[in-house]
Amino acid sequence: MSFDDIIDRRDTHCAKWDKMEALYGVPRDKGIAMWVADMDFRPPEVVQNAVQAMRDHGVYGYFGDDSKYLGAIQWWMENRHGWKVDPEWIFTTHGLVNGTALCVDAFTAEGDGVVLFTPVYHAFAKVITAAGRKVVECEMPMVDGRYALDFDAWDAQMTGAETMMILCSPHNPGGCVWTRAELQGMADFAKRHDLVLVSDEIHHDLVMPGNTHTPMANIDGITDRLVMMTATTKTFNIAGSHSGNVIIEDPDLRAKFGARMMALGLSPNSFGLFMATAAYSSEGAAWVDDLVAYLDGNRHLFDAAVNAIPGLQSMPLEATYLAWVDFEGTGMGRDEFTKRVQEDAMIAVNHGPTFGKGGDSFLRFNIATPRAQVQEACDRLAAAFKDLQ
Repeated sequence: MSFDDIIDRRDTHCAKWDKMEALYGVPRDKGIAMWVADMDFRPPEVVQNAVQAMRDHGVYGYFGDDSKYLGAIQWWMENRHGWKVDPEWIFTTHGLVNGTALCVDAFTAEGDGVVLFTPVYHAFAKVITAAGRKVVECEMPMVDGRYALDFDAWDAQMTGAETMMILCSPHNPGGCVWTRAELQGMADFAKRHDLVLVSDEIHHDLVMPGNTHTPMANIDGITDRLVMMTATTKTFNIAGSHSGNVIIEDPDLRAKFGARMMALGLSPNSFGLFMATAAYSSEGAAWVDDLVAYLDGNRHLFDAAVNAIPGLQSMPLEATYLAWVDFEGTGMGRDEFTKRVQEDAMIAVNHGPTFGKGGDSFLRFNIATPRAQVQEACDRLAAAFKDLQ
């Protein structure tokens, strides 16, 4: 398999390609889908083989002994991230949006404030609002083209009604890999305001060369209020398996979370468990290394092309495959630059305001697609903004 292979995903019940015309007005026959955060690559062969083995067996019953599955998670976290995990800490949820919702349900009450550092992944605010909690947006300032943490301003913003904060690490949509000092600052903020800290680290395997991700679990003095969330789904492009892990070291938090899962009758999907067990392996690790190298090439191609257009600036991508492009320098209103991207270039993208405060002048582009397609998108953007050049 090559990451350069063009795989036509249209008419396959694919949200990313089959819904872009209805949602964004981008023609499905001519458009390029660069919005939903999944990849246009097939998973590694080791994952495909696990699914084939299930099909060959032909009986799809309840999943039993999960020791290999839990062992694979332990192996991956220790060998890829230097984080030792006890299997008793691990819960399996139906993806991490579900994991987030369960955390909100288990650790907060109706009317509580939940802190987000915006702009940030849009599903967090949707889940918080739907649960009858209040979204508390702490807007991150931009310093030298990268997001910074303004704890003095955020300390002043807290009212005492906040009970949880949700961190995206690495950051989506900005692609920042938080330094150990920044993570310690986040942990200290959570302690000062007595907040449960939920750290969504779903992009932790997709870190560009020259950057190092530190799990929040390896930061000092935070385990008594920390909930970690990880998944195979972004790393291996198996989001349709809807599986994720909520990992909680503190026994009191773990008991609360487990009680809510029990009360809601939740249990994992066997397909996701088989796929995750296969993925978290030496074969899966080698594939991820190749993937990151390919994404790094896409990143350099896309950033060079975008930054060559006067008024556009792509935030330096330290992790993820999601480019965060600022159009403020064009002097155009949001409707105008969005129209050029979607109608002229025929590229479906995520709109910045959906990520909260600080996102108005941005669009998010998914570059986890064959390089020829990235090049085509770059050419279309250059043509759509040719009057600026």
